[in-house]
Amino acid sequence: MFGNIGKMMHLVGELKTRLPEMQQKLEDGRFTGSAGGGVVKATVTGKMRIVGVELDKELLADVETEVLEDLITAAVASAQGEAADAAKAAMMELTGGAEIPGLSGMLGG
Repeated sequence: MFGNIGKMMHLVGELKTRLPEMQQKLEDGRFTGSAGGGVVKATVTGKMRIVGVELDKELLADVETEVLEDLITAAVASAQGEAADAAKAAMMELTGGAEIPGLSGMLGG
């Protein structure tokens, strides 16, 4: 019984030390998603903040506004998915695979 408590205390100590580092690493990271076969790309930080949108110049010549809006929305969602996956992977690495309730939101935003 005390062995599990010891492991838990060790994990808590490690979390306190490494969590700020992981949070900063994710915030500094850039995650790009695309839509429409790559004609629209969006980039977000690990905190889901949009930092860039890239449009294929040829697309702008003959695309309807609604289609472009849908493509941008899809590209942003894709980039946010990449960032969320990275946050989840970082949390799994940080906790050694243990799922700790309430801790998952601390990395990704």
